Amino acid sequence: MDPLSDVLSLLKPRSYMSGGFDMGGEWSIQFPRHDGIKCYSLVSGRGWLTVEGVPDPVRLEPGDCFLLPRGLPFCLTNNLALLPVDVFELFKLPLNGAIRVLNGGGDCFGVGGHFALTGKHADILLAMLPPIVHIRKESDKEAMRWSLERMMLELRERQPGGVLVAQQLAYMMLVQALRLHLAEGLGGGVGWLFALADPNMSVAITAMHENPAHRWSLQELAERAGMSRSIFALKFKQTVGSSPMEYLTRWRMLLAGDKLVNSSDPISAIALSLGYESESAFSTAFKRVMGCSPRQYSRGLAPVSPAHNDVEETLVDHLELVAT
Repeated sequence: MDPLSDVLSLLKPRSYMSGGFDMGGEWSIQFPRHDGIKCYSLVSGRGWLTVEGVPDPVRLEPGDCFLLPRGLPFCLTNNLALLPVDVFELFKLPLNGAIRVLNGGGDCFGVGGHFALTGKHADILLAMLPPIVHIRKESDKEAMRWSLERMMLELRERQPGGVLVAQQLAYMMLVQALRLHLAEGLGGGVGWLFALADPNMSVAITAMHENPAHRWSLQELAERAGMSRSIFALKFKQTVGSSPMEYLTRWRMLLAGDKLVNSSDPISAIALSLGYESESAFSTAFKRVMGCSPRQYSRGLAPVSPAHNDVEETLVDHLELVAT
C-alpha cells in the first residue's frame, strides 16, 4: 500500500454515525471536544467555522469540505456575532430521515460523519495534522460531488442498507479530502502528511513503508530521494519533525503494535519481520516509543493519553453524533 493508506489502515477509522443538518434563518452551534476525526461538507448555503486555538474563522462556501482531525472544540454558524447554542439543543430539533432541521431549514444544508479511531496510539499519527483540513478549490469540490449527492440521497430517503451506505460514503469523503489536501502541496507545514506532499520526502517515506524490515541507512534513503546525505537529513527533519531513523523506528513500532493486538504471531517473529535480530533489541525500542513492553501492549496495558481516556467526553461525542 501507499503511505497514506498505510496510516489510515493503522488508524482503523470507523464511522460512529453519519448524518446531516438543514438550517434556516440565523444559527450558531457550539460543538465540544471530540475523539477521532470529523468530516463535513456544505452541500448548499454558506457559513463560518471557528476552531478553538485557530485565530481566524474559516468561510464555508457551497461544496466546501472540511476535516477536524485534532478533536478541538468548534463552532458552525452563519453569523459570527450570534451567541452559539450548545449542540445538545439539537436533540430537540425535528428529524427528517437522518437530518436535523433548524428554523424550518432551507438556507444551509450539510452532511458529514464522525470517525472513531480503533487503532491504538492514533494520537501519534494525528498530532502533526493541521487543526482544519479545508477543501475549497472548485476542481476538488467537483471530485467529491458524487459522494456528497449520493450521501444526501441516502440520508433523505430511508432505504434498506442506507445507514451502511452513508457511512461508507463518509469514509470515502475522508480519504478523498486527505488526498486532495496532499495534492495542494501543503507548503510550510511539519508532519508526516506534509512530508507526503513533498516528492523527495515522499519517495523516502514510501521506501520505508514498503520494506520496514530493511536495514535502511541515511545514505541509502538520501539516494532514493536524489539528495546528498546532509541535505536530505536536514530537510527530512524540517518537513517531518523527526530524523529519518526516528521516523523509521516509530513506524516499525506502530506496525508491531498492530500485529501484537491483531495477530497471534510471537514477539520474536514480529521482531524479525521488522528488522530486529533479537527480541531484546526490539523490546527496548518498543518500550521507548510506545511507553510499555510488547507483552504489556498485547494484554491491553498500554498507557492511554488523556485525550482518549475521558469517559464523560466520549459520552458527549456519542450523544452529539446521534444529533447530527
